[in-house]
Amino acid sequence: MEQLTWTGALSGLNVVFFTLALALAVSVLASIAVSLLARDTGPLGINADGTLMAPTGLTGLTAKARKYSFLALIALVLVYVAGGVILGPQAGIIGGLSRNMLPVWVALIVLFAVSITFKGKLGLYGKLFDSTIGMIGFGLVMFWVFAGIMGGPFDMLVTHDPLSQFSGMKNKLPGTALNGAEADDYQWFLLGGDNLARDVFSRLIKGAWIVVKIAPMATLFAFMVGITLGLPAGYYGGRLDTFLSFLANLILAFPVILLFYLLVTPEIVVTGIPNYMAAVLFAFPIVFCAVLLNARFYTQPSVRTPLLIVVLGGLVWAYLALISTNGSIVANDSYRIPGLPAFVDWIDMDGGLLTVFVAVVFVNAPTVFRIVRGLALDIKTRDYVAAAQTRGEGPWYIMLWEILPNARGPLIVDFCLRIGYTTILLGTLGFFGLGLESESPDWGTTINSGRRLLSLYPHAALVPAFALMTLVLGLNLLADGLREESLRD
Repeated sequence: MEQLTWTGALSGLNVVFFTLALALAVSVLASIAVSLLARDTGPLGINADGTLMAPTGLTGLTAKARKYSFLALIALVLVYVAGGVILGPQAGIIGGLSRNMLPVWVALIVLFAVSITFKGKLGLYGKLFDSTIGMIGFGLVMFWVFAGIMGGPFDMLVTHDPLSQFSGMKNKLPGTALNGAEADDYQWFLLGGDNLARDVFSRLIKGAWIVVKIAPMATLFAFMVGITLGLPAGYYGGRLDTFLSFLANLILAFPVILLFYLLVTPEIVVTGIPNYMAAVLFAFPIVFCAVLLNARFYTQPSVRTPLLIVVLGGLVWAYLALISTNGSIVANDSYRIPGLPAFVDWIDMDGGLLTVFVAVVFVNAPTVFRIVRGLALDIKTRDYVAAAQTRGEGPWYIMLWEILPNARGPLIVDFCLRIGYTTILLGTLGFFGLGLESESPDWGTTINSGRRLLSLYPHAALVPAFALMTLVLGLNLLADGLREESLRD
């Protein structure tokens, strides 16, 4: 097998691509120059539907050039992808990647088609599809989510074992043919080999699964902690607020990286401190759901009691499975605290992964607490809260069913931004080798192993770095889109 080029049979389109890219760059620079120098825009008219008319003169001309060159460039990228899906490796590395990611493209198309069709019935999520920025961000995020899920538990996208070394593939460039490949082997390293002769593409996909399964869940747990403590702190105030705010400020004052170094130190891990922290922090979702359901169905005990039994039973089982490892919650040379037996322990979380998970929740929860507390302090003065108090509603009903729904806009936006922050944090932890194993395909570890030969073989470090950048960019754009639509809501 010969080495693949980037575009293969589609190389004839490269001239068009670079021409459009140059046109887009020129139009952007021209727009900046016109906005600084020209004064020909004039007063903007108003259309019949109340929207502003497009600007005229040089400003309008450069805006149109920028818009159409961008759309043409996007259309050409889609042609590359579609051609790659059809031709496969004949269309070079891009073709091989496009065909390999076909399940992801199909899932994205189905998701967008269904969401746009029923967007009128989907609340704030549906309104996201009225925002171009929001859709781009959502598309980037869901691309990595689908890639992580399909490449992780379903093992669909990877071309080689991400932990295996292949003879003669050390530091090979993208598109290199695999030495001694059998007929049923994938014939190329599409994104090259790393310093230990492992497939960069397969490690990239497996690393996406690590990010996808940790970042959103850790952020969700942090929100459960922050909401459960922040609502009563803001609503009741007084000594409770002072005490909880002091604890939150105390945690926030501690340097994050130093905290992570301490938590993953073997001497600290042996004491079981991360496991104790997990036992406390992971209990908050159970408390939150119990209070939420009890407050909502307090006057309907025939509904409340069976609902609480079912929901809390499942949550407690998941909680015990999450904090138990090999039948123990804590096990060291001095003592052992028994946990869930192995045959019913359906969540298998590595000890290092659990430490990282706990550390991320512990660091994020105080910030969420402060945001929720501030929102509760503001919203509790509103008329509808006073009306609920007049009706005789209980404090937790008012907090969870009057204040929290009216704070959902800022909290949803912060949730998206915080997942991006958590993703960067995970990359930082992996880069410094904290918590995760040295062979782990997570993006931070891969960037760290590839940086040593960055000047000679940059692909091993740049590929996961680009993936991390696009995921965080997508989350930020998604948050911008949600914020824009929630303000209109």
